[in-house]
Order: sequence, then C-alpha cells, then structure tokens
Amino acid sequence: MKQDLAIKLRTLKILDFDIVHRKQGGGYLCGIDEAGRGPVAGPVVAAAVIFSDDIYIDSVYDSKKVSNKKRKELFERIKHAALAYGIGLASRDEIDELNILQATKLAMNRAVDKMKIKPVKIIADGNFYSSLVAPVENIIRGDEKSFSIAAASILAKVTRDRIMEELGNSYPHFSFAHHKGYCTKAHIDELLEHGYTDIHRRSFKIKAVQLELL
Repeated sequence: MKQDLAIKLRTLKILDFDIVHRKQGGGYLCGIDEAGRGPVAGPVVAAAVIFSDDIYIDSVYDSKKVSNKKRKELFERIKHAALAYGIGLASRDEIDELNILQATKLAMNRAVDKMKIKPVKIIADGNFYSSLVAPVENIIRGDEKSFSIAAASILAKVTRDRIMEELGNSYPHFSFAHHKGYCTKAHIDELLEHGYTDIHRRSFKIKAVQLELL
C-alpha cells in the first residue's frame, strides 16, 4: 500500500513538471529521450511523445528504474494514450561516421519528424539536443523529472531491447538478447572469440579487444 502511494505521488510530481512546461510553451509539449548511446553494438534509438493535459499512467518513470516486465506493459499503454509519438534510429554506420552524439541527435530528429503533431515546445533528457522544429529545453536527468521524457525513455528502451533481441537471432555467437550490446565481460569474451560483426561500432575503443584483434 505504501509503495502504491509512493508511485502515485511520484507520477503526480512528474506530471506537474510537464504541466508547468506545457503552460510556458503554450501548446503541445514533446518529451524526448534515447537509448543506446553507451553500447558498443547496435543502433541508438530515440523516442518523442506528446500527451494531452489530462494524461495519467501510473508507474511511468526513468526506464532504467522500471522493471523489464513493467516497461513492456507501459510501452503499450504509452503508445495507446499518446496524442502522438515517434521513434527514430541511427545505425551503426551512422554512429561511426558522425560520432555517437551527432547520431543521437539524428535519431531524435527522426523521432520528432515521425510524429503526426508538431510540438510547440520540446523538453529533452540531457544537455545537447537542439531542433529546428520547436524551441528546446534540455533537462539533466529529465527522465526522473518529466512524465513525457520518462515515457519517451520507455518507448526508446523497449524498442532498442527488441531490436537487440532480434539481432541475437542473426548473430548466434553473441548473446545480444542479454547484454544488449553493452560492454559486459560476457560481450568482451564473445568479441575476443569471434571478432567484430557488422553491427559493432568500430569508433568505440575497447582496449582488451583492440589488443587482441589489431
């Protein structure tokens, strides 16, 4: 009971945050976040989402602090409840060509472009995003402060996890379904044994692997 109350209060707090920013913007408020900047394999995925004033979905929060089972449930609820949402990707080739920061911005731009509604104001997790579509306010740890950014973080995380699980079927020597391309010990061991695949980011340096493979 106490946990349920704590979750409700947390949800109301991040909803209030968005209400303030929605009033400041004077129209549709868009939250943006990404998943996959840190891994050494796979794409980076971004999501953008716009909600109505009366939105309420309990348990929406920073995707890293929500269980995998809950994220999948919230993923469907968010898509159903949103006025508009978009999901954008930047590939491994684009990450290596542009660098991870620019590729993340590209994925975010693609997410915004896929929405059927044009936002009046954008709030983005982090400190680096800009857009020609609408004014942007970057918010450090925004996925813990804003309902819209938290919802976007869940859309991005679940989408990327599913992509990595599918890639695990194409690359059976790599347990992408488990480590999702992050630089875990298991992943490094797989790299040392099997070498890079065409979804590994060559621009990311992994010392243990570089010494063996170069």
